[in-house]
Amino acid sequence: MQGNKSLAASIFAPKTPGPTNPIPSSSPAFGTPAHTLKPFAIAPPTKATILPILLPPATLRPLAFRTFTKKHSLTLTSSALQELATFIGRHCGSGWREEGLAEKVLEEAAKSWKNRNGGVIVDGASNELKEILKTLEGNMSGGRVVTGRELSRQNSLILDSSQETDLTNTRLGIRPTKHLTRDDSATSFGMSSLGVEEDDQDDEGLRDPRKWLKVINAYDQPRMLYNVTKKHFEKDPSKPSLMPPASHKTTLFRNRYNVIHQRLLRNESFQSSTVATTKAAPSLKRSASSNLTAQQSYKITPIANLLGRHGSHHMLLGLLSVLPTGGLAISDLTGTISLDLSHAVAIPEDSAWFTPGMIVLVDGVYEEEEESTGKGLGGSNGVGGIIGGRFQGFFIGQPPCEKRKATLGVSGPDDHTIGGGFGWIDFLGVGSERAVGSKMRKLEQRILRHSRASLPDSDPDTPSCGRIVIIGELNLDQPRALQALRKILTTYSTEPEGSTPMAFVLTGNFTQHAVMAGGGASGGSVEYKEHFDALASILSDFPTLLQSASFIFLPGDNDGWASSFGGGAATPLPRKSVPDLFTSRVRRAFATANAELGADSKRTPGEAVWTSNPARVSAFGPAHEIVLFRDDMSARMRRTAVRLKSSQPEASEKEDQENEPPATDNSANDGDIDMASALDGVDAMDVDSAQPNKERGGQPAVPHDVHTARKLVKTVLDQGYLVPFRNAIRPVHWDHAGALHLYPLPTAMVLVDVTAPPFCVTYEGCHVMNPGPVLVAGRRGVGRWIEYELGGTGKVRECMF
Repeated sequence: MQGNKSLAASIFAPKTPGPTNPIPSSSPAFGTPAHTLKPFAIAPPTKATILPILLPPATLRPLAFRTFTKKHSLTLTSSALQELATFIGRHCGSGWREEGLAEKVLEEAAKSWKNRNGGVIVDGASNELKEILKTLEGNMSGGRVVTGRELSRQNSLILDSSQETDLTNTRLGIRPTKHLTRDDSATSFGMSSLGVEEDDQDDEGLRDPRKWLKVINAYDQPRMLYNVTKKHFEKDPSKPSLMPPASHKTTLFRNRYNVIHQRLLRNESFQSSTVATTKAAPSLKRSASSNLTAQQSYKITPIANLLGRHGSHHMLLGLLSVLPTGGLAISDLTGTISLDLSHAVAIPEDSAWFTPGMIVLVDGVYEEEEESTGKGLGGSNGVGGIIGGRFQGFFIGQPPCEKRKATLGVSGPDDHTIGGGFGWIDFLGVGSERAVGSKMRKLEQRILRHSRASLPDSDPDTPSCGRIVIIGELNLDQPRALQALRKILTTYSTEPEGSTPMAFVLTGNFTQHAVMAGGGASGGSVEYKEHFDALASILSDFPTLLQSASFIFLPGDNDGWASSFGGGAATPLPRKSVPDLFTSRVRRAFATANAELGADSKRTPGEAVWTSNPARVSAFGPAHEIVLFRDDMSARMRRTAVRLKSSQPEASEKEDQENEPPATDNSANDGDIDMASALDGVDAMDVDSAQPNKERGGQPAVPHDVHTARKLVKTVLDQGYLVPFRNAIRPVHWDHAGALHLYPLPTAMVLVDVTAPPFCVTYEGCHVMNPGPVLVAGRRGVGRWIEYELGGTGKVRECMF
C-alpha cells in the first residue's frame, strides 16, 4: 500500500510552475520551455480622475480665438464655442488652463476641422464638429489627447521604442505610430482617397502616372453651393433628382449669380478706394491706351435700386433674358428691367458672344416711363417683378475671369499659400489644394522624372508618358474614320516602351445620325452595337496600348440612350455615358489584353472608361483638372447671339456684321484684348496653333480662325459655365448643374466643337483645346487630333492614311 501511495503521490504530484514568461534560447544546453509563451497582457491604461466643471464660453473665448482664428484662420460661432466649452469642461476639468489641456484639445479640433474640409466658419450644429468631438472623446485620457507614442509600455519585451509602440498599437487595433506622427497624413482630407503615403511612394506600382489619374463622372462630382452669408462654398445637403421641384431652378440661377458676383467683388476694379477723389461715374469705355486710371473703380447697382433715379448712370450685373413680347431684359436677384441695346457697344469690341442666358455687365442710363399705365404684354409696370421703365445700355461686357491660383489662394513657383481664396474646398472629391496640392506636385515631378530616367535611351527628345491624346468626333459608321483611328493608334504603338501616353480621349458623336431614333440605314440598337463591335476589332490590334493606357469615351447628342427620344437634338446636360449593353465587346478587348499581361505584373492595367458629358479628369489630385465637354457651342452662339452696333464703322465696311456667322474676317482692333486685361492688366490671350499670331502695330493681323477661337474661349471662361444659354435652347438638369460650373478655372479644357476650327488657346492660365472632327473636311485621307502634355500645352497633329 505504501508503494502504491508513493506511486500515486509521484503521479499526482503537483507540477512545478514554469518560469514567468521565459525567454527561449537557441543554445542546445537549454531545453525548450514546457509552457507556451504568454501573450502580452494588454492592461487598460490607468485614467486619472477628472472632476468635470462648468466652463463658461466667455472664459474659453480668448484661448479659442488664439487657436482657431489667429493660428488656423477659422471663425467660431457661438454655438461651436458652447460645444467646445462643454467638452473641455467635462473632459479636462479644472486643469484646462494651468496644465494646458484645453489648448491641445482646441489644436486637435482645429486640425481635424480643416482636414475634413469643414469650411472657414465652424458651426456648432454641424455633424463634422460632433464627429470630431466624438473622436477626441475616445482618445482622451486624464484630460489629455492620447497619441500612439503615449500608450502603455509595461508589457513590452526588450524592443526598440518605435517597434514597441507599433507592436502595442497593432494589438490594440490602432495604426502604427510611424503613420500617426505626421499631422497631415493620418486624417488629411483627400489623402486617404488618393492613397498618398510617404512610405508607399517608392512602391513600383505607384510609379505609374496612370495610378494617379481619375475620371470623375458629372453625377459623382460634389454639388457645391455658394453661401452668401458665410462667403464660402458648402455641399448641397439635398438629394439630387432628375425631376426636382420648380424651386431648384431658382436655386440654379441664384447660385450662378452669386458665384460671378463674389468673383467680381474680389476683382480690384470693383473695389473702391477710401482715398479716391474722383467723382465721375465710371464707365466701361476704355481710354486710348486700353488701361483704366488708377482711381477709377466700378460699382454694381441692384436693379431694385433704380426706382426713382431717372436719368442716372449705373452699371448692372444680371441675366440676359427675353421678354414675352420678344424684347430683351436683364434680371438679378432683386428684379427685372427692360433692356435696350440698340446703341450698345461690346467692350472689348467683337471679343465675345452675348446671348440670352448669359450673365453680363451692362453700363448705361435708367429711364422711367412717361405713362404709369401698362401697355398690354409690353407694359413694364412692375407686374411679375419687372421694374417700370427701361435701361438704356451703352456698353456691354463679360464679367472678368479669375485665374485658378487667385481662386485657390496660392502663388509663387512652388504654389505657396498666400491666404484667402477657396484652397480648402475640395471641388472634385480628390483632395483640396491646400491639403494635398504641394505634395501631389512633388510626387508628379518624381514620378515623371523616374519614368523618363527608366527609358533605355534617355534622349531629351523621347516622348513623355505624361501625354493625353485627344481624338475629336469619331463617327464609327464612317469607314474612313476607323482608318484614321487605326493610323493614329499605329503612330503611338511604335513608340518606345515606357513612353506610351497615359490616356486616349475618344469623343462622340459615335454615329453621324441618331441611330437609336431610326436615323441610320436600318435604325435600332442592333446597328448601334455593331459600330462599337467594329471599334473593338480595331482596338484589339493594339494590345500594348490597351495594357498601358486609359481610353476615355465621351458621348455626344446622337449616342444612346438620350438620342432615342431626342432624335439628335440638344439633350439635357449632364448626360450619362453610353450604356454597357453596347460596349461589352470593347470591354472584352481590354480584358483580353490585360490577361496577356499577367497577374504578376506590377504595371497598372489598361482600362476603358465610359463617362458622362461633361466629365472631369484629375491627374495627381488637385494639381491638374481637365474638363471634357462635347457640344457644338459655336454654332449655337451664332444662332442666338444679340446683334450689337460697332463703335468704329469706318474701320471696316463689314464691321456691323460682327455677330453674324463668321463668313468673313471680323477681327477688330481689340480682337485679342479681353475685359480682364483691360480691367486689371492681366496677360493677353495666348494662342498655340500652326498659324502665328502677329502682333498688331497699326493694323490687326489676327487670322480668322484664331479670332473665332479666342471669341469662343473668352465667352465660355468668362461665364464660368458650360451652358450659358436659355433653358429652352440647351436644357440642364437643375440638381446636377454644379458639374457645369468652371469655377475655379480648370488647368485645361477639351471643348470638342465640330462647328469651330481646331485650336489650342490659353486664356487666364486655362488651356482650351478643340480637335474638331477626326476627318479633316476638304482634305481626303487626312486625320487630325491633339496631343496634350500634362501641365503644358496642346499641339494639333495630322497624319495621312
